[in-house]
Amino acid sequence: MDRKIKIVFVLFICVTVVFAALEYQQNQPVKLQGVQVNDYQGKKLTPINSMPKTSIKGTQYINESNYTLEVTGLVQHPRNYTYAEVLNHTAYQKVVTLNCVEGWSATVLWQGVLVSDLLNEAKPLPTGTVVIFTAADNYTTSFPIEYLYNNNILLAYKMNNVTIPPEYGFPFQLVAESKWGYKWIKWVTKIEVSNDTNYTGYWESRGYTNGGNLNQSYLGG
Repeated sequence: MDRKIKIVFVLFICVTVVFAALEYQQNQPVKLQGVQVNDYQGKKLTPINSMPKTSIKGTQYINESNYTLEVTGLVQHPRNYTYAEVLNHTAYQKVVTLNCVEGWSATVLWQGVLVSDLLNEAKPLPTGTVVIFTAADNYTTSFPIEYLYNNNILLAYKMNNVTIPPEYGFPFQLVAESKWGYKWIKWVTKIEVSNDTNYTGYWESRGYTNGGNLNQSYLGG
């Protein structure tokens, strides 16, 4: 075999191996950090693996190395955060129960950053009254901006002391306490400040209430 052909062949094999390795690494489950806890301050927690896996397009596998969280819309300073930059904010913990319209619930110790901290850095304009969240699978939902501030809503990256697995929303899930589960958006990639008070998300546009309050029926009408 000609020497030049051999060199080209070897380079081709090397490139193929590198791409295969990158593809393999990208599709591997995210390694969990920490040890899962079963109770917290006297409250019994729901084991992660016992929780149903819900989604509209299946589990989204997000590569931490090229992930970006966009904070945009009616803000003075749009931001693009890496995963590490989000985690560099002050961390908070709280036990909150997720209630799904399918009839199940899960009590979990959530750890994350305050959505309000991220919004404060972007500085919402006075006209920004609604915050729209978008996920990697294009799922969306929205909230009045006051709800996020007044309730110290978390953008969580840990549940029961371990990194949120891909099946449950890695890298970030919104802990929308006092709301039905369809408001608890997973795989969050964008936070947009808007003035569209009539905005309806994925399930809201299919008949679920926009408020999603637990003390009310989730069905509109």
